[in-house]
Amino acid sequence: MPASSNGDQSETAPAAERRPEPKDVLAITQHSATISGQAIRYTVTAGTLVLKEETEKKGEKDGEAEGEKPKATIFFIAYTRDDVEDKSRRPLTFSFNGGPGSSSVWLHLGLLGPRRVWMDEIGNLPPPPFRLVDNEFSLLDQTDLVFIDPVSTGFSRPVPGEKAREYHGFKKDIESVGDFIRLYASRYQRWTSPKFLIGESYGTTRAAGLSGYLQERHGMYLNGIMLVSVILSFQTARFDAGNDLPYLLFLPSYTATAWYHQRLPAELQTDLRKAVRQSEAFALGDYAQALLKGDKLRGRERARVARQLARLTGLSLDYVERTDLRINIHRFVKELLRGQGRTVGRLDSRFTGIDRDAAGEFHEYDPSLTNVLGPYTAVFNDYVRGELKFESDLPYEVLNEKVWPWRADHDNQYINVAETLRKAMTINPHLRVLVANGYFDLATPHFATEYTFNHLGIDPSLQANLSLHYYEAGHMMYIHRPSLAKLRDDLTSFVLAALPPA
Repeated sequence: MPASSNGDQSETAPAAERRPEPKDVLAITQHSATISGQAIRYTVTAGTLVLKEETEKKGEKDGEAEGEKPKATIFFIAYTRDDVEDKSRRPLTFSFNGGPGSSSVWLHLGLLGPRRVWMDEIGNLPPPPFRLVDNEFSLLDQTDLVFIDPVSTGFSRPVPGEKAREYHGFKKDIESVGDFIRLYASRYQRWTSPKFLIGESYGTTRAAGLSGYLQERHGMYLNGIMLVSVILSFQTARFDAGNDLPYLLFLPSYTATAWYHQRLPAELQTDLRKAVRQSEAFALGDYAQALLKGDKLRGRERARVARQLARLTGLSLDYVERTDLRINIHRFVKELLRGQGRTVGRLDSRFTGIDRDAAGEFHEYDPSLTNVLGPYTAVFNDYVRGELKFESDLPYEVLNEKVWPWRADHDNQYINVAETLRKAMTINPHLRVLVANGYFDLATPHFATEYTFNHLGIDPSLQANLSLHYYEAGHMMYIHRPSLAKLRDDLTSFVLAALPPA
């Protein structure tokens, strides 16, 4: 019987009980596509590989001999170009999303793969039923692609008798994904290929963690890491008592959102980037000084800061003062358009939603998430069985909330993998990093990302290995057609620049 989504149904079985050995299940199909004007033939391998761990010999009562013990089956979809004569020259990119609890469907069918979900130019929710179209912006012309679903996402599950919650934490997540990458590179003889990672959201946390784990545990050095909508230091995004950093770093994204919805004063509505730059300067200057003073901030100085904060957020002066000059993201998305009976999206603040209770403090749902959840879920489930011929009666876990609570494995500290990335780039000075930011992303704001990289502490000789790019869209900037085209160009240039000389 296949494992359930929580993987715990067999935990009470006797240790010596013999279960069928889990096996790899693979479906291989051939396809063709036109990408960037070039006809490409490619092979798709969709299925599960059994992830094993080495075991030491135990007593006879334990029923376990020395060797390898199956732990989980990892679902993946690999796209490999057919006309490649020398695999050692062909780049290979491993892709995953975040959550935690998210499958890899978003980068797969939104940006990188040869097929993508159809949405309009803006990225609005189309009427169902939804459809798949050829993706002329795919990166398959430049690199082979492997999409990985971590345990408890997609079709990936622990084997019977293993605990799913073992994988629901920072450290084990990185180890299991890293071990899968090692296994894939070994099975398909890709150790000498140029290798890249691309992660989105919490997937950027995972990617930065993997830069250290792959290098130190498996001796696998990477050519490049592509980070889409970045969070490496969680102190920049946790609105906890005593942590004023997020209030500063989210402010420019509040300004961008207010600009999009025409809530700024006329002089700030003329140019998005000009408005954002003003907000950034205020955040690093008067606003930062004000929050550092805490309760000592009084009188005219406090009133002046409050007025500027209201001006740059589109919120009323009265509301700003009642927040103690500290605007939580969840309050902002509810408050900005309250007078219109609308909320704005967290993942992409261009989109608006309607709550039953317009007077409430928090929004009922994120309209930018519901905007994409239906199309991507329906299209993937049809695609994987219909075109890729992989069959499973398990639910494909697009977003699995059962991974929560997620173990940070950092006692009394925020998760921070920026130092891991710095160390990996220092040890491997050929490692390049691309960072993609959306101006309307209220989940991983661009200014928080800049703050993280400005405090990376990387040697000046390696600064040229970092590149930051910006898009007039949200967290999933690729649902916005102009940003998709720009991101494709930026990723292509990055991959080519990170390759070794011919």
